[in-house]
Amino acid sequence: MMRLQQQAQALVEHSYYQATAHPAPSHAPLRGSAQADVCVVGAGLAGLSAALELAQRGMRVVVLEAMRVGWGASGRNGGQALGGYASEMGPFERQLGHSAAQAAWDMSLEALQLMQRRIDRHAIACDWTPGALTVAVTPKKARELRHWAEHMHTRYGASHLQWLDAAATQSTIASARYVGGVMDSLSGHLHPLNYTLGLARAASQAGAVIHEHSEVVQVQPAAQAAGKARVCTAQGEVRCNHVLLAGNTHLGAVAPMLARRIMPVGTYIIATEPLGRERANALIRNRVAVSDNQFVLDYYRLSGDDRLLFGGRVSYSTVSPRDLAATMRRGMMRVFPQLHDVAVTHAWGGFVDISMNRAPDFGRLSPDVLYLQGFSGHGLALTGLAGQLAAEAISGQAERFDLFARLRHQAFPGGDLLRTPALVLGMLWYRLRELV
Repeated sequence: MMRLQQQAQALVEHSYYQATAHPAPSHAPLRGSAQADVCVVGAGLAGLSAALELAQRGMRVVVLEAMRVGWGASGRNGGQALGGYASEMGPFERQLGHSAAQAAWDMSLEALQLMQRRIDRHAIACDWTPGALTVAVTPKKARELRHWAEHMHTRYGASHLQWLDAAATQSTIASARYVGGVMDSLSGHLHPLNYTLGLARAASQAGAVIHEHSEVVQVQPAAQAAGKARVCTAQGEVRCNHVLLAGNTHLGAVAPMLARRIMPVGTYIIATEPLGRERANALIRNRVAVSDNQFVLDYYRLSGDDRLLFGGRVSYSTVSPRDLAATMRRGMMRVFPQLHDVAVTHAWGGFVDISMNRAPDFGRLSPDVLYLQGFSGHGLALTGLAGQLAAEAISGQAERFDLFARLRHQAFPGGDLLRTPALVLGMLWYRLRELV
């Protein structure tokens, strides 16, 4: 975990989101012993969402964060808040049946509504912009995308998904690269760090206590800790009735049985200098978020101050690309060659938690220790709902949480030493398939 944190720290220092974050209070590290109804490990979107919900229910909540609020994937991602799942609906259908899959799909749309309600209720200034467009680079990928949209419409009632032909797609995006697309009117995009900081403010105002720079080194469930669960840091401990683990790729040795079920995958983004409103709007009509349906995809959007934020390259080896800004700029130029005169001002990245089947992994390690992980790069909206579901389960209403907990997940092959090389080879095979 220390190696991941060091790499992530180097990547976040050049983040556009850090440079444009709203002022936020610091939170003192945990020192000594504290008592709580619930201890949440991780001050990202999932953990803060749960903390907010639990505090609003009148529970005493302590949140422990190893670094700073929003330091992980929650505060440095592509900013695209999308319905659905990275896995699509396959794992839900195969394992749980259509009725449960329908409920899971509906909850993914509920996640978008929850996000917008929280933005409004807590006056979170995060540049929320509606609309998301998925685009296809090849005729084969266009056929696959159109078939997916039609399937989701007929089987799941997803009437908000609209097919666009090549002409309509290219009238939306000023690029000749795409041959079709699907517009999603319910999804959208925002400044993820400012949203996370706003959620932390709301949780604090509701009564949750947040401690930064408080890395958890041990978690003991009540059965091992003589009465109440025990969550330990280097300088203190929290005794509590319930623990929620929401640290994703940075939990490390605290929960090795969970770490084996996710893979940290590096993803990277650049920000251009401000383009000006007219030039920015000419690139992407209606300022929607855009991503393609390649296995290793490009994703991009316009910021509130009219920059292009462009992401795409990934690292399955956890080794970041050399000369990151130049590497990412070449990808941007494939899409928008007209930006040849535009400078890149920020280049950053981080690690997302990919599960083997790309479906979210929620569950229990013991009756009093719950966890949330495996958002697989599709978690900006879903993390908020996940926190709400965990809060419901802790409060005794576990039906919705248990729908996800019923999904079976496998560990990545190869153990601690070989799982990363095995994943690199597997991903290379999928990349080669796209070239055929």
